[in-house]
Amino acid sequence: MGLTVLSGPSGVGKGTVVAAVRRLFPDVWVSVSVTTREPRPGETEGVEYHFVDRDQFERMVKDDEFVEHAEFAGNSYGTPRAPLERRLAAGLPALLEIELQGARQVRAAMPASRFVFLAPPSWDELVRRLTGRGTEAPEVVARRLERARVELAAEKEFDAVVVNDDVEVAASRLVSLMTTE
Repeated sequence: MGLTVLSGPSGVGKGTVVAAVRRLFPDVWVSVSVTTREPRPGETEGVEYHFVDRDQFERMVKDDEFVEHAEFAGNSYGTPRAPLERRLAAGLPALLEIELQGARQVRAAMPASRFVFLAPPSWDELVRRLTGRGTEAPEVVARRLERARVELAAEKEFDAVVVNDDVEVAASRLVSLMTTE
């Protein structure tokens, strides 16, 4: 089984699909990323993310503690190396939910992984999801939409594409991809 990397544009529903995958496939281990962004309402340290300040993040980069790391929407994100390597060494399934820049770094470092692109059903639906969050300033949403256009163009770099038009169906398809060789 090994490592599956899930990526796609901001607002496509990666977190929602991963939560559904966890319900369908409790054996999967999902890496918890480190970020410099502030927690959103309802987020818990160590569950959605490990929240750190910029200085701590930079120390972790310098000490090679990340498999990948990237800057997105003014914040830094990284995948901690040690827990992922322990999981894979034990031969257990692991899932990374990361942005395109990070997925490219993982492809360079761990090319045998499976790379899955989560696509929106349409551009209009992606715009609706991003603007409907209501948690970000209009200029942040505009940057996310601009970046989403670039990210959508990278779909062909992935081994498989799953369209998120129905969360449970998308999660089921992802589990199927994760559990077949």
